[in-house]
Amino acid sequence: WSSDVCSSDLVLQYGRQMRGGWWKSPILQSVVPVIEGAQHVRLDLGEIERVATWMAAEEWAPLDAPMPPGADPFFFSDDLNQQVDLIMLANSIDFAFTSFTTSQKFEVDYLGQRWSDSEAMGACLHRAITAGEPILDGAWAANVNRAHLERLFRAEMEMPMLDERVAVLNEVGGVLVDRYHGRWHTWIASCAPALFANGDGLLERMEAEFPRFRDLSDWHGHTVKIQKLPQLGLWIAHRALTPAGRPLVRDTEMFTAFADYIVPLGLNVMGITHYTPELTARVLAGDLLPRDSDEEIEIRAHTVYATALLADAINARRPAGHELIIPQVDYRLWKSYHATHVPHHLTRTIMY
Repeated sequence: WSSDVCSSDLVLQYGRQMRGGWWKSPILQSVVPVIEGAQHVRLDLGEIERVATWMAAEEWAPLDAPMPPGADPFFFSDDLNQQVDLIMLANSIDFAFTSFTTSQKFEVDYLGQRWSDSEAMGACLHRAITAGEPILDGAWAANVNRAHLERLFRAEMEMPMLDERVAVLNEVGGVLVDRYHGRWHTWIASCAPALFANGDGLLERMEAEFPRFRDLSDWHGHTVKIQKLPQLGLWIAHRALTPAGRPLVRDTEMFTAFADYIVPLGLNVMGITHYTPELTARVLAGDLLPRDSDEEIEIRAHTVYATALLADAINARRPAGHELIIPQVDYRLWKSYHATHVPHHLTRTIMY
């Protein structure tokens, strides 16, 4: 280990002093044993404090601020229900945009700009909607096949894991057609307006009703909940509905980081996380880290924990009434690094 990394005991002691409401989240609580027993990833508390100092000074848009006219290049309708349907459709297949053989990112040219990663997927979906394809209907998803997706995501390279995306859409579309008139907004209306509500919360119901959203890992007999995609989809939908006076969830402080490939990279580039030399070499070489391996779980668990610590440290430096929540910090990291040339870890999975 580098001399800068902190012992797990010190990190956990530091975390117990934090005050953000997210420390009550079942997701954040589930990663604590991984932080305690990690062998491949550690945190640098000094870097958390240093990064928090300059991030706290940045301007952050209020959560209820509407998007400026023309700011969303993929805007397609004033109908909020249709917007939610698109958000949740995209969220269902929002995984694996880097080739597992060449490490090349999926990119597409659209509207005079080159888009990368999940933004490239968004461009393809917008292209399909404006062409009149009924992709918001659950029946479309339930019956889509590989040829459909090859045409929808046409670009210089093939989008990775197309067959897995077909299977996900078929599964999700089938549930929507069978129970919710083929629409995500109908499912949302059937849930309590919270992430957690004694089993009826949006996050709880997503995990229960849609198997593809069960982002769980076993770490030495302990269940680790990461729930990247279900959290991300609900957060984006919440941000879309809030300016219109229809906030999706009442317990936004329970969101944690959306632990994917990019946010861990951002934390690592900033020096907040440190990997062992062996793990660093594997990431740089593009070696696949197996899903549910100790290395993969530790990277994602430390992403959840470190981002919570960073959000708390930022808020300690901001005026009352100007506090942030974790998804804002998560997006700050993702937006800065999602198109970088620096390699991120690679794991073949439909969960992120």
